[in-house]
Amino acid sequence: MFVLDEVYKSFAGQPVLRGIDLATPAGRTTILIGPSGCGKSTLLRLLLGLIYPDRGRVTLDGQPLDPKNIRGLRHQIGYVTQDGGLFPHLTARQNITLMAGRLGWEVSRVRARLDELVRLTHFPVEGLERYPSELSGGQRQRVALMRALMLDPRVLLLDEPLAALDPMVRFDLQEDLRRVFTSLRKTTVLVTHDLAEAAFFGDLILLMRDGSIVQQGTVRDLVERPAEPFVTRFLQAQRAPMHALEATRA
Repeated sequence: MFVLDEVYKSFAGQPVLRGIDLATPAGRTTILIGPSGCGKSTLLRLLLGLIYPDRGRVTLDGQPLDPKNIRGLRHQIGYVTQDGGLFPHLTARQNITLMAGRLGWEVSRVRARLDELVRLTHFPVEGLERYPSELSGGQRQRVALMRALMLDPRVLLLDEPLAALDPMVRFDLQEDLRRVFTSLRKTTVLVTHDLAEAAFFGDLILLMRDGSIVQQGTVRDLVERPAEPFVTRFLQAQRAPMHALEATRA
């Protein structure tokens, strides 16, 4: 789906991405992982077309992501941020259906799609009339996920969507998210700091450092065939034994 060819990006003269080559498998979940400041979120913003590379090219299904066509392509991409990014003055229902309304969807179509998403995400129907401040953290993220899926995009991008949640809520939402990913088979790219979470969700894991992709593959690939000493140090810093990581994919 996404192909990046020798992509470079700098801010204020400081290199952030250095020659990224990447092809994300269609219908699978790709994980971007690495230490803070390694370029994960910048790479995700390039995939969304919020920013553009200084050099190189980013394409979605063969079409370049550039200012000329980004508006149409962005409707094919759902995006979930760490805090959900919900509008506080809108109810959950209004947040979810906002873009569908702006695109002129018929009321019956909006209602039918919303019913599908409520069932898919296990969101309480009565919560649709509540404002974000009246919802729990997990519920807000479910609303953000429904909003991202409302237009039935081909691609789903998630930037550390579970990082701000407490462990119990995070566990439950992890289970539901993986079920959503598996059932919908959308091309998904997820950013996380957590190796266990990467193993739980990811078909392909990309480990980044200093704006470059150090290694890609499965967790077992990273453990058993590290490309360089940094890979082993990063894994050891996670304090997650191999058998525990493998269990997440069971």
